[in-house]
Amino acid sequence: MREDKFLGLGLTFDDVLLAPAHSEVLPAEADTATRLTRAISLAIPILSAAMDTVTEARLAIAIAREGGLGIVHRNLSIKDQVAEVDKVKRSESGMIVEPVTLPPDAPVREALAVMERYRVS
Repeated sequence: MREDKFLGLGLTFDDVLLAPAHSEVLPAEADTATRLTRAISLAIPILSAAMDTVTEARLAIAIAREGGLGIVHRNLSIKDQVAEVDKVKRSESGMIVEPVTLPPDAPVREALAVMERYRVS
């Protein structure tokens, strides 16, 4: 007997349309919080796709600042995955906890290399 892998209704973006209408609920009063696991709750029910063309540190930071969760893709080496997660953690609260610095006598090529590595200007 064949076990059916697909149960229930599946929808895509083209299947759903939200029509604007009057609401008694003010946007500031709407609660979009959700629980991902027993230990992890999110302010907004948004998770990014763990795809190499979608989520690295930049998107993960933006989503985290809004209350969601960015899932860094696995097509990086473990070292590079750790570096991406570190960038996200370092951006917490929008404040740079451990700034990257150079000594005053560092050559411009070193500054350019650091800027490229950390994607800063």
